[in-house]
Amino acid sequence: MTVHPPSSTGGRRVRVNGEPLGLAHNLSDIAEFLRRAGLEIDAAEVAQAPWIDWRGGGPGGW
Repeated sequence: MTVHPPSSTGGRRVRVNGEPLGLAHNLSDIAEFLRRAGLEIDAAEVAQAPWIDWRGGGPGGW
């Protein structure tokens, strides 16, 4: 999963294997994208997941 840098209008694009999942505005949004894909993960765990590639800043930047 790749979380792209924050956009100038707010939010961060999220992709898996190059396929867009949507625009996230917080960690809960990312957890929801993952839930829809079949992976149950708590929003608090999203920031620590080693398989998320945070580009243009870490999970604290929105």
